[in-house]
Amino acid sequence: MDENKLRGWIEDVREGRMPRRRFVERLVSLGLTAPIAGQLLMHAGVANSQTAFNYKPTKRGGGGQLKLLMWQGPTLLNPYFGTGAKDQVGSRAFYEPLAQWDNDANLVPVLAAEIPTRENGGVAADGKSVTWKLKRGVTWHDGKPFTADDVVFNWEYARDPAAASVSMTVYAEIKVEKVDSHTVRLVFDKPRPFWAQAFVAAGAGIIPKHHFAAYMGAKSRDAPANLKPVGTGPYRIVDFKPGDLVRAEAYPGYHMPNRPHFDSLEIKGGGDPTSAARAVLQTGEYDWAWNMQMEDEVLKRFEAERKGHSIITVAPDVEFVYLNVSDPWTEVDGERASPKSKHFAFGDTSVRQAMALLMDRESIQQYIYGRTGAVTANWINAPARYASKNTKPEFDIDKAQRMLEAAGWKKGGDGVREKGGRKMKFVFQTSTNPVRQKVQTVIKQACQKAGIDLELKSVSASVFFSSDVANPDTNTKFWADLEMFAVTGASPDPLRSLDRYVSWEIASKVNKWQGRNLTRWHSDEYDKLYRAAEFELDPVKRAAMFIRMNDIVVNEAVVIPLIRRSTVSVAKSKMVTRASAWDTDFWALQDWYREA
Repeated sequence: MDENKLRGWIEDVREGRMPRRRFVERLVSLGLTAPIAGQLLMHAGVANSQTAFNYKPTKRGGGGQLKLLMWQGPTLLNPYFGTGAKDQVGSRAFYEPLAQWDNDANLVPVLAAEIPTRENGGVAADGKSVTWKLKRGVTWHDGKPFTADDVVFNWEYARDPAAASVSMTVYAEIKVEKVDSHTVRLVFDKPRPFWAQAFVAAGAGIIPKHHFAAYMGAKSRDAPANLKPVGTGPYRIVDFKPGDLVRAEAYPGYHMPNRPHFDSLEIKGGGDPTSAARAVLQTGEYDWAWNMQMEDEVLKRFEAERKGHSIITVAPDVEFVYLNVSDPWTEVDGERASPKSKHFAFGDTSVRQAMALLMDRESIQQYIYGRTGAVTANWINAPARYASKNTKPEFDIDKAQRMLEAAGWKKGGDGVREKGGRKMKFVFQTSTNPVRQKVQTVIKQACQKAGIDLELKSVSASVFFSSDVANPDTNTKFWADLEMFAVTGASPDPLRSLDRYVSWEIASKVNKWQGRNLTRWHSDEYDKLYRAAEFELDPVKRAAMFIRMNDIVVNEAVVIPLIRRSTVSVAKSKMVTRASAWDTDFWALQDWYREA
């Protein structure tokens, strides 16, 4: 790397000639990680966005009530069981991680006193351990001190297979040691090129040992604190009605000065994105609303009222269609969609590839998503160096029909294709949402022309994204032929997103359908690449592995990416919020305020 050029870029950031994000992208393209890019700026004396953020309130409280709308209301408030974004977002008002990613992909401390680096001794030279120093003076909402014992307990809690935590794999492959009352060490069996995963950002809120120790393993779902959180966050719980209402008050002992600005918090669930946008941008009844998954033209009409604004953040999130390679309609050993079963049509790669050709992404983007989405054929879309250039979105009904004919699927008298006495009649499920129902309709029309009959099914979001093991309609059970939803980019490193296709994450009855591989697909090549990428220290080789894994699942049409979604929320005119493409909407809730 040209040292003079690097100094010039740093000076450009210092003087405001280059956005921090551009600096990060340039260094990432040269093989460095985003956190290292941020650390270079810090070492050069350039403040990161955490310190540069101009937080105006000069005292804690005084802001009155903060009224928020989440039309998919949280159904539980334990980050370890939050299978959907709604529960991760809701939990973040109460629970905090050691560190989090800001929108410039900088790692910033929360419960940690500082970010571990080679320079401060936090990252071992051999890459096999990371030492976190914890912030002192932090207390739980019941006044008990936060210590290293809590962090060690979280590791033990999350890695227990009987608990079926959504992040079990992350914690199962590390060892956490207590160094002293406010220091912990994470030990890896091999050098880790990306260590900022455990206890960091989305889904990594630290829970208190003294409230959860009696509810380990199989008893984890019975903990009263799953619904009555006791965290370290800016707000403490007052009342919670799952799926409907969260009421909280400012925690007077919060560890960040002059925060939070608001005296109380209300998160209202229910409704839909359109009614939520109206309640903020038109009637002004609420201060902010979450996840505006709605037609862009409708959003523009609400913006014309000039009572608020949209917050559109370019993100790595992707809206996609899953094809079930297991049989969701037949029980094997008492289990539907068993990994031991095979789908009568989607077990054939060529049929899945034909389905991918029936996705009219251009129309979906142009007529539905507008400003809030971009067409993609990739599972991994950001950072840019990990986005494959080997794939392309293709919509071709005639080509799809030729492929289906070649696979032996012939049109019957009713126009629906059949083979071996089975018809191409599939159930296509998603959450109840006007945008998703319109996307379903676009896909159904193309499939009809190709001789495929889709039964469209919409499931209440509070059910579809829940972790209710008794409910047959959750997206994790995937008891349908196709399903559609979106996932968020958990961090600037794609490994966590790519684990949705490894064999050890297959969702099943054994893991209470909390495994992240919902399609039940597996590939020995993919598994080997993933394991290699976990420990590969050469950034160029590692990027190539990520791209290859992306290409495998896209080319085999295990997943059909549709739209790279921006995160979209709406706020009243005087609301000041902070968004991050790499974390939940409430990642910096303590910094929100209302201008006078």
